[in-house]
Amino acid sequence: MYYGLDVGGSKIALGVYNGQRQQLWETRIPTPHDSYSQFLAAITGLVATADQRFGGCGHVGIGIPGIPEADNGTLYAANLPAASGRPVKADLSALLGREVRMDNDANCFALSEAWDDEFSQYPLVLGVILGTGVGGGIIVNGQPLTGARFISGEFGHMRLPVDALRILGWDTPLRRCGCGQTGCIETVLSGPGFAWLYHQRYGETLTAPDIIARYHRHDPRAQQHVARYLDVLAACLANWLTMVDAHLVVIGGGLSQFATLITELPGRLPQYLLPVAKVPRIEQARHGDAGGMRGAAFLHLSRQ
Repeated sequence: MYYGLDVGGSKIALGVYNGQRQQLWETRIPTPHDSYSQFLAAITGLVATADQRFGGCGHVGIGIPGIPEADNGTLYAANLPAASGRPVKADLSALLGREVRMDNDANCFALSEAWDDEFSQYPLVLGVILGTGVGGGIIVNGQPLTGARFISGEFGHMRLPVDALRILGWDTPLRRCGCGQTGCIETVLSGPGFAWLYHQRYGETLTAPDIIARYHRHDPRAQQHVARYLDVLAACLANWLTMVDAHLVVIGGGLSQFATLITELPGRLPQYLLPVAKVPRIEQARHGDAGGMRGAAFLHLSRQ
């Protein structure tokens, strides 16, 4: 059995999967915030319950919103105050008597999609999250490419490329990102960035869902705005594809529900790619909120 724990600021969700990657059971509890011992007990308690329920010792994988292991072996996760700065992976492995694998939630999202029955044929999968922020993961032959410090796939914190700046207009102000830098892709391509761009151009404050609703009503401003956003997205995605040359791109996050982004991207990408490049298959994420649990569980899978 494979146990996937999606650990967030408000809840810890556990999903149990069999060898065919089918979910057999799911449960969730609140995330402890005040005590590290309570945090560890919450996770070990969930695992013990699953072991008892399924009569064995399942493989344990954990997805967290942060950096699973800094150089000193400790977790960094701002919204997990009880556990940040602690050797979570090592402590849980010792308490559970088995190897615990841990990765950030964006990599778990991408891994979940790469192991989808339909998508598992692709050797290199690029997962992109367009939501409150912009992030993603790179999956190579069923394994996440984490890099030295779990930073690989942090596409949102690359700077806007020159093509994107040209599309936006050279006089468009560059915004300060939550990471402390200025001009990050996330400030424009995230859900809040989508709304900010509209306000910047038209002086009207609307939410992303409001703008999309107007788009579907054929509002001229909304149509122009979406076309501009799509060109910026294509310019940024083309840079990422030049780096990794993915066979498949899977897009998740709140904005992925706007199907136009998925259907329109393939036609806009070629102008920003190398002449010899080919547009990969581009799909909407298939597993939604379950992706964190699935991906965490599948940290133990191998294609060898």
